[in-house]
Amino acid sequence: MQLPTVDYLADDAAQQFVESLRNTGFGVLKNHPIPQQLVESIYNNWQAFFNSEQKNDFLFSKETQDGYFPPSVSEVAKGHQVKDIKEYYHVYPKGRVPAQLEAEIREYYRLASEFAAQLLSWVQDNSPAEVSQHFSIDLKDMIADSEKTLLRILHYPPMTGDEEPGAIRAAAHGDINLLTVLPAANEPGLQVQTQDGGWLDVPCDFGNLIINIGDMLQEVSGGYFPSTIHRVINPSGKASDKSRISLPLFLHPHPEVVLSERYTAQSYLDERLRELGVK
Repeated sequence: MQLPTVDYLADDAAQQFVESLRNTGFGVLKNHPIPQQLVESIYNNWQAFFNSEQKNDFLFSKETQDGYFPPSVSEVAKGHQVKDIKEYYHVYPKGRVPAQLEAEIREYYRLASEFAAQLLSWVQDNSPAEVSQHFSIDLKDMIADSEKTLLRILHYPPMTGDEEPGAIRAAAHGDINLLTVLPAANEPGLQVQTQDGGWLDVPCDFGNLIINIGDMLQEVSGGYFPSTIHRVINPSGKASDKSRISLPLFLHPHPEVVLSERYTAQSYLDERLRELGVK
């Protein structure tokens, strides 16, 4: 089994994309409108930032959750004991960004957020009436100008051989948000769990855009759209000498948005952040 790649320019792209989400939890798009040269430039410029000491001038704030998160505070995925092998930087609309990186990353945030709104409209338009009637407001309006939507720049450093036993770049986990929008990384390694517990490689052709379902969309759709467990495995051979940069945009609704009878977006997020130990 392989994850299908959907051509954004195809007449039935929306239907194909939503069908892929429903069946696998993932959608992979080619010929989409996010400029590849912008993504490539961001990868190069943020690699230089992670290689520098400047990153330590932007240590994260526990209150605002923006800034640089060093490997020492990297996440422990739900159900795991060992920290992931990664460092990362959080960009929010009002968060801090190093001056030399700001214009480019803000432009990407804007473009990706606008495109994400279209993808959420595709999801809504291709959901059965018995599912979409439970959406408290349109999916795209849940994220419109949301200050909670998070752009994370991830750096997985080269392997040293001294990693903690059992540690991998990103242990198996589900995302908290509605959808995650991710340009293909500069190195492979992303895998999605299948319904039988196996693992599929996600197509990582540079230029693809990878979208996966988060727990909030599962909650808001009453389970119709299943949140996807995924991971980033450690490289081997020559690839273990290479860094990996990744650029996920996590679509978070406004805090007061009602997801279900049980949760608002804020109450759901707070519960998950406590589980992760970062709140």
